[in-house]
Amino acid sequence: MQKNELYMQKALLQARYALAEDEVPVGAVIVYKDRIIAKSYNQVEKLKDPTAHAEMLAITQASSYLGSKWLHECTLYVTLEPCIMCAGALILSRIEKIVFGASDPKAGAFGSLTDVNKLKLNHKIGVKESILEKDCSLVLKKFFKAKRKIKT
Repeated sequence: MQKNELYMQKALLQARYALAEDEVPVGAVIVYKDRIIAKSYNQVEKLKDPTAHAEMLAITQASSYLGSKWLHECTLYVTLEPCIMCAGALILSRIEKIVFGASDPKAGAFGSLTDVNKLKLNHKIGVKESILEKDCSLVLKKFFKAKRKIKT
């Protein structure tokens, strides 16, 4: 198994924790020098906080671990393409690279809905997409299919 797949598996584990807590199942890990320094999952419902996305919580953990607001030499692995809010925070953190699994045509900020790297901002982020895309999509589809059944 290659490094991207290995770390995405760790992000998928986080997404499954979210699923178990009835949160939108998105998981994230941040890697620095081949070591996971942060891991999280969506906790919007649990914390009653619309900013409690997996990426945001992982950024906070990684910054704390490094003792810096900058996440130089770090890579974020996340199961779903980050939204505009998370993309903004990732730019502000100066993270080097993001690797995501599933694209998000409704809110994705790295090519699906918009592409923040095409804006005239002071930082660009390296992007690798579609890593374990099928697995990442499946956990999301399972969650939303169950939600639709409850509503009917």
